[in-house]
Amino acid sequence: MGLKLESVRIALGSFVLVPPLDVAVASGERVAVMGPSGCGKSTLLAYIAGTMDSAFTATGRVTIDDEDITALAPERRKIGVLFQDDLLFPHLSVGDNLAFALSPTLRKRAARREAVAQALAEADLKGFEERDPATLSGGQRARIALMRTLLAQPRVLLLDEPFNNLDARLRQDFRRFVFEHAADRGLPILLVTHDVADAEAVGGQIITLGA
Repeated sequence: MGLKLESVRIALGSFVLVPPLDVAVASGERVAVMGPSGCGKSTLLAYIAGTMDSAFTATGRVTIDDEDITALAPERRKIGVLFQDDLLFPHLSVGDNLAFALSPTLRKRAARREAVAQALAEADLKGFEERDPATLSGGQRARIALMRTLLAQPRVLLLDEPFNNLDARLRQDFRRFVFEHAADRGLPILLVTHDVADAEAVGGQIITLGA
């Protein structure tokens, strides 16, 4: 069970960015994809998430828990993506940013408030519901971005160089925070990065593109 890529190949016109690639990331495990800028790392994640630009062409299968999701709309794939930028909504409070990710089936106001409060407690940001995201530090914003992603209850977590904007100490702390919270939920992680330290911290298979 987990995420599998089967013979995934991505091209831009006649130029092959990602040669046929087979990857298996079991539930709770982590795999890193390394390579320089422009080698197709982010495009690979976009293909998995169903958001790849139409300028690219791709073949191959993507499955989650043995379900073929290759042709599914992005919102039906249940994939969480954490980007280099936290992408918090500036016009919403911290609590409303988190609540945005909750399932519409969770309708009771008290239950939604409790889910947000629990996420803030996990992020060591208890009581931050009414805070403006602009008042948060970079590390706090990063933690809120992760918790918002996890509140959507993804089946897979894709990491598109989310540690790049943090200084060395915060980078290490946030990396640990991400890995621990994903492991607690048994999520497979696929990280793309050009940073050797990030790739090695994954503690699993490292795949190199553009070599």
